[in-house]
Amino acid sequence: MNLNLLLVFALVGFSACKKPVTPVVVLPTNLVTTITFSNGTVNVAAQAENANFYTVTFYHGNDSTVVESQAGTASHVFTVSGSYTIKTKAHTTYADYISKTDLVQVTVANGQGGPPTSGYSSPLTYPNYSLVWQDEFNGAALSNDWTYDIGNGSWGWGNNELQYYTNQNATVANGVLKIEAKQEQFNGQAYTSSRIKTQGLKSWKYGRVDIRAALPYGQGVWPALWMLGDNITSAGWPACGEIDIMEMKGGAGANDRTTFGTIHWQDNGTHAQYGGTTTLASGKFADEFHVFSIIWDQLGIHWLLDNVEFKSVSTTPAELSEFQEKFFLIFNVAVGGSFPGNPDATTVFPQSMYVDYVRVFQ
Repeated sequence: MNLNLLLVFALVGFSACKKPVTPVVVLPTNLVTTITFSNGTVNVAAQAENANFYTVTFYHGNDSTVVESQAGTASHVFTVSGSYTIKTKAHTTYADYISKTDLVQVTVANGQGGPPTSGYSSPLTYPNYSLVWQDEFNGAALSNDWTYDIGNGSWGWGNNELQYYTNQNATVANGVLKIEAKQEQFNGQAYTSSRIKTQGLKSWKYGRVDIRAALPYGQGVWPALWMLGDNITSAGWPACGEIDIMEMKGGAGANDRTTFGTIHWQDNGTHAQYGGTTTLASGKFADEFHVFSIIWDQLGIHWLLDNVEFKSVSTTPAELSEFQEKFFLIFNVAVGGSFPGNPDATTVFPQSMYVDYVRVFQ
């Protein structure tokens, strides 16, 4: 055999016997956490050398919330005072990390981690109006005037929403309705919330509607106080008509302090809409209660925030005939979807919308 060929075989055999080299993973070092408090909100800022990303786990009872962050920052709202464990990991990969555990004492002050204790209130009477229906949420459960939508609907309720609506996320206590959006796996969805309505039970044609509420906040959070036409089951949407008394797409900048008032209808077989916005000068709608209102008659609809009108529309054209019929109420907190976008690492869960009362005058 040729000597050169023998040398090739020897080299190939030698190469085949070599063991694979396991890459060396360089773990992060010097993990430091800084924890600050703002009533029930706990903020974590982590720093480590050679870290590619961080995860922060907030433990609360038998549950936990995990926040992933490239920058090492994370926040969580605790609604009850107590001692809580926070575990921060600095990662090279998901499987390779160093960690640090902190035990924090959280004190939730009165009015925080729950409904606000201040804000605008509306009167019980108006000239030339009578109070025809109200819910002050003074009991321990929803009244028989309300029912629930359950599930994720079609295509996320037509909006690619991410939550699964249950009958467990709406509670009544201390004179307030709370609708809570949670980050939790349920029936294939990553979030749960509630959507309550008066469909088939209570509906109205014209009048003034006042709703005193404090809103949730954060990217991807979508609270709404709105109405649909009684004939939605036969006519479908948008031919039934929709009146959005208030909706908000939460998030940074002006989003958490801007609300929308809008109507939707069917115009020659296509979807049409019209409305406007109002923005607080500072703060956000979660800070205090505000009163979201419409004044609706055969001529048009006016939107008001704390009794100050910010938009109106004439409903006298024939193509807006939907708004000359009866409508029922819907309250809900959606998560994600085509309107607000989806939650991100800045979004804190759970998020709650608090409703003090709803009153209908005619």
